[in-house]
Amino acid sequence: MKSKSILTRYEGNPLFDPADFPYYRVEQIFNPGQVMTPDGRTILILSVLPMGASRPCCHVAESADGLHFEIQQEPCFTFENSAFQGYDGWPIDCRVTFFAEENCYYIIRPGNGADLGPAALLYRTEDFRTFEPIDIISLPSNRVPCLFPEKIGGKYVRLDRPYSHGAPMAKAFANIWLSRSPDLIHWGENRVVLRRGCTRWASSKIGPTPPVRTDRGWLEIYHGVLDTFSGFRYCIGACLLDLEQPEKVLGVMKSYLLAPETEYELNGVIPNVVFTTGCVVEPASRELRIYYGASDTSIGLATGNVDEIVEMCLKGE
Repeated sequence: MKSKSILTRYEGNPLFDPADFPYYRVEQIFNPGQVMTPDGRTILILSVLPMGASRPCCHVAESADGLHFEIQQEPCFTFENSAFQGYDGWPIDCRVTFFAEENCYYIIRPGNGADLGPAALLYRTEDFRTFEPIDIISLPSNRVPCLFPEKIGGKYVRLDRPYSHGAPMAKAFANIWLSRSPDLIHWGENRVVLRRGCTRWASSKIGPTPPVRTDRGWLEIYHGVLDTFSGFRYCIGACLLDLEQPEKVLGVMKSYLLAPETEYELNGVIPNVVFTTGCVVEPASRELRIYYGASDTSIGLATGNVDEIVEMCLKGE
């Protein structure tokens, strides 16, 4: 079958499979947070569900070439070691942003305490060995904010994904919003950025990842959900935001970058899903790499050219 996706899948996919986890048996390894360090290393924060466990955890993985990773044995986030007891029942889906001005990494991930709904937990790290908890920075249901890698107009800026009010989460609609903060704790100046239905394949809900600066605007990789008779279908797309006024959308790709097409994307714990919490860009080659969860079971890698994708956004292709 010829792929309809724009990105090219790594021929060795899945890059991470549950059977390959080195330290214990796992049912799922999925939805990795991702960032590139200033010296060119790729860091992933893997979402992992141990075999028979009632809760997932997160492990850091590191690579010099973006393909071969060494996974840290001790998990970095667990229910037991959480600094936010009572608000952190399901540690997964980290969004990671390198903030060059402060020479550190910020991690935002969803907290979910019993029936409270998902809020956003903020951490700071310099080495991916120790993680400083900062605060709960959103009310539920907001799953989860993604931080821009620099201040804009003297303020921190993030993209949010609140759920529509009053609906069960499984059926709730969701759009991408923007908010600003003077200190990473207090957020406001809320503006809607991108609405569900911006493309047909994202008609039910959409969700953001940490934006990437390009010369022509902020490249935003997002997931979109289509509610079909056979269940949800998750795809990955892109849009471009203005550098100085990021609530202004410069262009949206009408086609998707990646859609579920392979066996490991179509079949798994949650079938028909490709889902990402971010991307990385090789500065020299301009290669865009997206490490994505496949059916909430394994992790794949797909690549493209960042400048070509920016052009597609501007043309609305």
